[in-house]
Amino acid sequence: MKHVIASIRYLYLKVLHKQVPESLFIKLKKPNILPVILSKKEIINVIKNFKHKTILFLIYSAGLRNGELLNLKIGDIDSDAMKIHIRQAKGKKDRYVMLSEKALKLLREYYKLYKPKEFVFEGQKGGKYSSKSVQNIFKTAVKKTGIKKKASVHSLRHSFATHLLDDGTDIRYIQELLGHKRLETTQIYTHISSYSINKIKSPADKLEI
Repeated sequence: MKHVIASIRYLYLKVLHKQVPESLFIKLKKPNILPVILSKKEIINVIKNFKHKTILFLIYSAGLRNGELLNLKIGDIDSDAMKIHIRQAKGKKDRYVMLSEKALKLLREYYKLYKPKEFVFEGQKGGKYSSKSVQNIFKTAVKKTGIKKKASVHSLRHSFATHLLDDGTDIRYIQELLGHKRLETTQIYTHISSYSINKIKSPADKLEI
C-alpha cells in the first residue's frame, strides 16, 4: 500500500505537475502481530527420526533462521568455545551464537550416523539440505502433536528468544543473538534485565532429549 500511494503521489507531482490530494496523505500503521510461541516441550519430543530431531533442536537451541541452519558448515561448529559461527546472515553480517551442550551431544551422534562432508546438514545426494525439507519436517511434527497454533519453523526462533527473556536474559543480548540490527525489532519479546553473555546458557539445556 505504501508503494502504491508513493507511486500515485509521484504521478501527481512529477508527471501531471499537480498538487497531491489530501486523501493520499495516509499514515499506515504496521500491524502489531505477536509471533507464535511454542512451549519448551512442544514439537521436539515427538520426533523419532534422529536427523530431523537434530535439525529442529539446533534451530531452537540457538535461535537460528532456516537459511542460517542450512548454510552451516562443519567448521562453523566450535565445540571448544561452545559457539556457532553464523556467516553472512541477513544483512550480510556474521555473528556468533551459543552452542548448547545438549545440541552438541546430538550433533556428535548425528555426525557418527550421517558423516556429512561439507555442510552440517546435507541431502541424500550431498550438498546443502533443502529449505522445503526442513519445513516439511516441522509440519509433520506439528501434526503429530496436535498443536492448533499457526506455527512455522520460524516459531522455534521466536520461542528461543521468548524463553531467554522469561529466564531473565537482557534483551540487548537477545538482540545480538538473533542478529537484529535494531533493538526495536527485538522488543516484540520485551523487557530489560541485566545479564552477562558468559552467565547465559541456551534454554535448550533444560530439555530432556
